[in-house]
Amino acid sequence: MGLWSAKTCASFRQFFVIWMLFMLARLSDSKCAFEAIFNFGDSNSDTGGFWAAFPAQTGPYGMTYFKRPVGRATDGRLMIDFFAQALGLPFLSPYLQSIGSDYRHGANYATLASTVLLPNTSLFVTGISPFSLAIQLNQMKQFKVKVDELHSEGSTYLPSPDIFGKSLYTFYIGQNDFTSNLASIGIEGVKQYIPQVVNQIADTIKELYRLGGRAFLVLNLAPVGCYPALLVGLPHNRSDLDMYGCLISYNNAVVDYNNMLKEALRQTRQDLPNANVIYVDTHAVLLELFQHPTSHGLLYGTKACCGYGGGDYNFDPKVFCANPKVINGSTVTATACSDPYNYVSWDGIHATEAANKLVTLAILNGSYFDPPFPLNQLCHLHPVA
Repeated sequence: MGLWSAKTCASFRQFFVIWMLFMLARLSDSKCAFEAIFNFGDSNSDTGGFWAAFPAQTGPYGMTYFKRPVGRATDGRLMIDFFAQALGLPFLSPYLQSIGSDYRHGANYATLASTVLLPNTSLFVTGISPFSLAIQLNQMKQFKVKVDELHSEGSTYLPSPDIFGKSLYTFYIGQNDFTSNLASIGIEGVKQYIPQVVNQIADTIKELYRLGGRAFLVLNLAPVGCYPALLVGLPHNRSDLDMYGCLISYNNAVVDYNNMLKEALRQTRQDLPNANVIYVDTHAVLLELFQHPTSHGLLYGTKACCGYGGGDYNFDPKVFCANPKVINGSTVTATACSDPYNYVSWDGIHATEAANKLVTLAILNGSYFDPPFPLNQLCHLHPVA
């Protein structure tokens, strides 16, 4: 019998890791192989970390589900919220939230405006968060140290020290690295440091592996060329738009980034044969929603629900959602629509709860995992209401 190829061996190892997770779920009282989620990200998955550090969020954020601002950059729930609900877990408490947090089923290190790379500027100059991915990783390391230290004292709101090998580690970050410098250095300038971004994500996964992590879901970059904020804020001609009204060159650059991320994760799987490192194609789902909103029960693709100015995009970079601004001697405010459930875009940058739910349902279906990842066999998935 001939020797197995490297690809065959890698596939076998992947199967073995998934089989072990499946058996752990069957042998435990839990209905899911994953007892916790640890999330790393930016505003697309921040459940209140940024506003815990810098309290100031006002309505109409949170209007749909929570009926009040709860630190999320949307009208309701995020993908990470729906994901936690599907796994039968509570919403993730932000690591930075000192009051009312419960970390028994994980923690959320994501903060609004975070980047993968260390920022070379200040929050108060450009709006970029100081909590980059490297900082979030350090927070995770400190969290593990405290869990190990305080376990013997019977801490009520911390998990047991063995939780880290039974957790799902999720990443939804990179958008700000891509978009924050587009206006100043253009697409070609951004492309120069994109390899550093994907390498940093891969290196972070390896660090988490050393902490005990074995299952990683990495969400790719959304089609930012369909964002109302970019359609208004970046110079372009009519010829720069595709038939759906999205910026062709910017979306092509996103595809280049996603391909690079996918390849970096493939290499990471080879380096970590005992781990599941999964590329999640949220880009494909969101692009479909932007291009064909009415096919999915929505009405508006590239128009913001909460904004100012009306027109095709309802977005004005001088008057961001919920913020009053004096223009020509009059105070104006970007207000929310009464039907966010009909929109893909909440505020010109972030998705609505309706869009987040549709994307999550598509992901849970399993069709957007690469390589295939049988989440529905590893966990009893709860209905997402």
